[in-house]
Amino acid sequence: MLKVGLIGIGFMGRGHLENYIRLESEGFPLKLVAICDIDSNKFENKFIPGNINVGEKKFDFSRYKLYTDIDEMLEKEKFDYIDIALPTYLHSEVTIKALNMGINVLCEKPMALDLDQSQAMIEAAIKNNKKLMIGHCLRFWPEYEYAKEKIEAKEFGNILEAYFFRGGNTPKWSYQGWLLQKEKSGGVLLDQHVHDIDTINWFFGIPEAVSTLSVSLIPTSGYDAVSTHYIYQDKKIITAEDDWLLNGKFPFEMRFRLNFEQGNIVYEKGELLVTPNEGKPYVPNIQKENAYYREIKYFANAVINDNDIEICPPTSSIEAIKIALAEMQSADNKGEKINLK
Repeated sequence: MLKVGLIGIGFMGRGHLENYIRLESEGFPLKLVAICDIDSNKFENKFIPGNINVGEKKFDFSRYKLYTDIDEMLEKEKFDYIDIALPTYLHSEVTIKALNMGINVLCEKPMALDLDQSQAMIEAAIKNNKKLMIGHCLRFWPEYEYAKEKIEAKEFGNILEAYFFRGGNTPKWSYQGWLLQKEKSGGVLLDQHVHDIDTINWFFGIPEAVSTLSVSLIPTSGYDAVSTHYIYQDKKIITAEDDWLLNGKFPFEMRFRLNFEQGNIVYEKGELLVTPNEGKPYVPNIQKENAYYREIKYFANAVINDNDIEICPPTSSIEAIKIALAEMQSADNKGEKINLK
């Protein structure tokens, strides 16, 4: 029976909590034994909702040992792994601390704020022979998995063009406004857009170069809307955009379009549509299991069975940080082309 600790029950942490409750109810050999959050009000179910529905239940916190201090929890409890759903600027410090204590770590995306922090996390995992996985959930999202399979199989030939978008309301729900502070979150580029950066790297590999334009409206956030062109040697056109200034009634949205030599795949408004050049459009029959549930279960099984982290290895997650930093450099220089190879 795995003993798990959850650090952070803000917006994303609550989504993780719901899935631990589900896994336990299904008889999975895992037990969430302790939860830590600096804001004790959350233990009274006083939450601010985020931009997507990842967890809206009222929780029975009497089931868990509750802490407001990370060091105290790590010292007093024995864990097989901890799940870190903290602000980005704390990822590296807490991950390394846990790994050095012999605890496996599942950490929310993005990996960290820079390459040095990210590399230090990888080195700590190697040194202590412990598992580290960054929660890039799109690698467990059925529609994105389907697209990945079709790209690799070349069922519709080679990719000619691809477009990725996500966006929605400004994230005003974070603790002490950390999401809107560039030095703590990296703005929309490193917090939201990194999902699509990782997906593009997963689908196509590291680009030769990037060119990014950005808009900064909120004084402290650094990047509020971004548009990036990813340059590849085979000249396929890859673009990704993100915008967290879409306020009012605009719902959170994520979508992609893949145009192949012999057809296209479009995902929007939660629906996946495949259109061959020759033939009728169709909706593929794919399972709709929750990606966060699958992500957590995958990592837990890797710990139980001592499996390598293959779907989302930290060596790939650091590549997303490398690309993101190049995009920042480009955005800060009015779209200058920044080489990555």
